[in-house]
Amino acid sequence: MRIAICGGTFDPIHRGHIEPLLAVRDKMQWDHILYIPAWRQPFKTGKATTSGYHRMAMIALAIRDHDILFAVPIELERGGTSYSVDTLEELRSLYPGAEFDWIIGDDNVPQLMEWKDPARLFELARFVVLSRVGGGQPPPAVPPGRIVFAENATVPISSTQIRNKVRAGEPIDSLVDPLVSRYIHHYRLYKEGHS
Repeated sequence: MRIAICGGTFDPIHRGHIEPLLAVRDKMQWDHILYIPAWRQPFKTGKATTSGYHRMAMIALAIRDHDILFAVPIELERGGTSYSVDTLEELRSLYPGAEFDWIIGDDNVPQLMEWKDPARLFELARFVVLSRVGGGQPPPAVPPGRIVFAENATVPISSTQIRNKVRAGEPIDSLVDPLVSRYIHHYRLYKEGHS
């Protein structure tokens, strides 16, 4: 079994988190894709995020129609800073014998060697880079074959853009799943004073 992992804040999850992964799923031979919201990302320690409860709920709404997509709360349950290597160790015990692909954007490649315990990371998972151009160079220290650059269509959306639109009272229905949009408005997420 080959399992893809998509980690991040997902504040909120949007089309750009889902459509490119589904587009390369067959080529990468993924059996499952796990969405794992971080409790606190190491490179975003100073930024406030919406509660894990709301972020998990929005992921569940966004992936409800896809039977290979799953929301997994292990980093929220663990708390603290969410290190990928710790998550992979935990997933290895949950899915014995599975092979793991950790999905990253091409903007994450330059800092990959700054992640916690990179040598162990590359033992536990292959990294799949979603890249607009379908190519690139891994850092020299990465073992051969442990980074793959996937050619994929991109969806130019950011969670920051969505939060700003909500605060400005602008529509977001083209950027997120309709039920995620309704959820955001129902709970008044991303309005001043709400989280």
